[in-house]
Amino acid sequence: MTSRPRIAILGLNYAPEHTGIAPYTTGLATGLRQQGIAVRVFTAHPHYPEWRLREGSAWTSHEYLNDVPVTRLLHYVPTSPKGIKRLISEIAFGLRLLFAGMEQPDVYIAVSPALFSSAIASLRIPKEKKFVIWVQDIYSLGVSETGGNGTVAKIISKLESKVFKRADRVVVIHERFASYLTNVLDVPNERISVIPNWTHLRDLPTPPRGHTRASHGWGPNEAIILHTGNMGLKQGLENVIEAARLAEEQHAPIRFVLVGDGSERERLARLAKDVRNCDILPPLDDAQFAAALSAADILLVNEKAGVSEMAVPSKLTSYFSAGRPIVAATDPNGVTAEEVKAAKAGLVVTAGDPQALLDAVMSMSANAGQSEQLGRNGRSYREAVLSAESAIQKFTAVVTGMSKDSMSRP
Repeated sequence: MTSRPRIAILGLNYAPEHTGIAPYTTGLATGLRQQGIAVRVFTAHPHYPEWRLREGSAWTSHEYLNDVPVTRLLHYVPTSPKGIKRLISEIAFGLRLLFAGMEQPDVYIAVSPALFSSAIASLRIPKEKKFVIWVQDIYSLGVSETGGNGTVAKIISKLESKVFKRADRVVVIHERFASYLTNVLDVPNERISVIPNWTHLRDLPTPPRGHTRASHGWGPNEAIILHTGNMGLKQGLENVIEAARLAEEQHAPIRFVLVGDGSERERLARLAKDVRNCDILPPLDDAQFAAALSAADILLVNEKAGVSEMAVPSKLTSYFSAGRPIVAATDPNGVTAEEVKAAKAGLVVTAGDPQALLDAVMSMSANAGQSEQLGRNGRSYREAVLSAESAIQKFTAVVTGMSKDSMSRP
């Protein structure tokens, strides 16, 4: 294999989607291209997190984004992405990948999620070519931790194990993922690389905090608790709405704000209909998003009770970059809590306990000195640990160093 291999990245989500996995897949492709590596992306048409195809999506389309050739494949997108409908959606995309016309690259990188799409796409990869799985979430844990069927979780676990062991290299975003793959899915440790996700939020100039707050109707004397990103089952955001209801009952000057979209958004809007200090806003563009993070008093990560090991919330990298204090309502022993504690960037409270969440944000909002220090800690952690340059260099080393005789962990 040459020192600058040809790469095909196979992933369900890509720019212009700006939340979830898309910014990382986009950043990886762009970063590898800037390293002089020939990269081609095969992805779906934009549809996340609103789960709605944009008008004019063609069966197959081609474009260039940041000097990267991108092929988009039309697939089934359910308006309610749950259960069998979501499975069919992934299978549909996998079949499109399986039969898509692509020149033989040296290395295929499949992004998981989507696991089923990656499994189907792997069928087309010749044995002499290299296959990399980039694991952002662990599917089997996602099923079990969100209350799914135990039998389904076992079946998915077996599929994960088979697909990951089929790969020449598995890249994960956290050490705890690596341990799970080795100890539970029986993936050889020497085939696993740990490359943390980086912050994809650009350092954009932001308007004065008071201007942003006024534009959203946020009062100068109320603490703004901001949660961003996907509104799905994993986030368990009814906990936040209940905390807002308690704040209103207790006359606490606290406003909870949910920004984003997702499969649970409409239900959450109904729950929050009569809660005056809870706002639900649509997704924001990059400049508005950065301004909102800067204008908030506290940034919130909320996860459904039981979610512990399945994922590292992508919002954390942006939160750290914003330099604002964080409250994480999650499993105190889970991956999210570990990341917040490692950064010394915030407080952790038990998931599914709205009064504990309210108590934490009230305590933090009353201690300006503590809040400022936590925000500085998060920013420092982002600069030291979560740089895009470091992650891209590690990925470059993985794809350029892969050979049958070079399987050591970088």
